[in-house]
Amino acid sequence: MPKLRRLSGTEVIRILEHFDFTVHTQRESHAKLRRTGPAGRKQTLTIPRHRELDTGTLRAIFRQASRYIPAEELRPYFYAG
Repeated sequence: MPKLRRLSGTEVIRILEHFDFTVHTQRESHAKLRRTGPAGRKQTLTIPRHRELDTGTLRAIFRQASRYIPAEELRPYFYAG
C-alpha cells in the first residue's frame, strides 16, 4: 500500500479547493470547508490548520472527503507513489 504523505492543514485545504470546496468559516485553528453537491446538498469538511497533521488525522480526512469525491481522484494528493 502506498505511504501517506505528511501534509499541513493549509496543504489539505488547497487540495480540497481543487474540488470546489471553499473555506466557509474558521474558528481558532479549525476551518470548515463547504461546497454544494450535485443534488444541491451542502457538503462540509472540518480541517485542522496545523503545521503537520498526524497520519491518523490525514487518513480520517481522506476517508471523509471520499464520501464526496471519488477516492481514485483524491489518492494522488494524499499518498506518495
